Amino acid sequence: MKVLNSEELNRKFQEKIDNDIKIEPNDWMPDAYRQTLIRQISQHAHSEVVGMLPEGNWITRAPNLRRKAVLLAKVQDEAGHGLYLYSATETLGADREDTIDDLHSGKAKYSSIFNYPTLSWADMGAIGWLVDGAAIMNQVPLCRCSYGPYARAMVRVCKEESFHQRQGFEIMMKLANGSPEQKDMAQDALNRFWWPALMMFGPSDDDSPNSQQSMKWKIKRFSNDDLRQQFVDATVAQAALIGLTIPDPDLKFDKKSGHYIFGEINWNEFYEVVKGNGPCNKERIDARRKAKENGLWVREAAMAFSAKRAIKKSA
Repeated sequence: MKVLNSEELNRKFQEKIDNDIKIEPNDWMPDAYRQTLIRQISQHAHSEVVGMLPEGNWITRAPNLRRKAVLLAKVQDEAGHGLYLYSATETLGADREDTIDDLHSGKAKYSSIFNYPTLSWADMGAIGWLVDGAAIMNQVPLCRCSYGPYARAMVRVCKEESFHQRQGFEIMMKLANGSPEQKDMAQDALNRFWWPALMMFGPSDDDSPNSQQSMKWKIKRFSNDDLRQQFVDATVAQAALIGLTIPDPDLKFDKKSGHYIFGEINWNEFYEVVKGNGPCNKERIDARRKAKENGLWVREAAMAFSAKRAIKKSA
């Protein structure tokens, strides 16, 4: 049997990618491809888990039982998404505990949007509508990601994110059509979350060093700027429908391109938040560290029970 050299292996690997054949865990893959996926999928998992924190803060303060039940279900979904994605990183040979420790040490990043505080009930609407809406724009193309386990996990994640986005939009719509105070609350939430939501797509294409290679490998299907533009075009119309104003004085529709032109994003703010200097960075990581430390006895008990059952079964 002929042993292929690295050049031939890379060529055959890229041929599979170009022909939209999924790469599976036992297939040969370049180390750079594997490491890119571990970084991206683990950061995606961290974002799902950290994203539970700003919403979990409002479960006990939801305005009625229906809202409480829906928000609780949503936070539960986010925990499940994190578990799917941590499992996907393990298919690439990564250790789950190591990836979580990377989050706690600051080595690994997560979506910058979750480092902003949730100050009112309307923020639950803004997060569902804007943050989950941006996530859907990002994640639907991942259902066609070249790596099989990631693509398959994203099918279920996107179905649930679609529910989250509708739930958020309904909250904003109810508030926007309520009392003047409720509409002001909705507008305030939109004002605070609009620009951070645009930052969720990552830096502009010129400043995104990994995008080009990820698109060649079909991990990504669209560039950061293309996805951001799709989000703006869709969301401006939704805001107008419920009577809210996008907080961008430079926003205007360009008939020639058929797209909205929007103002300059404050990239200095984005990079400061990514570096750990956002309003809630320390609070979020402290909460995750505390959760791991306080849950240690549960994990130890589960492992002891599993070992005891294995001994009993073998006897």
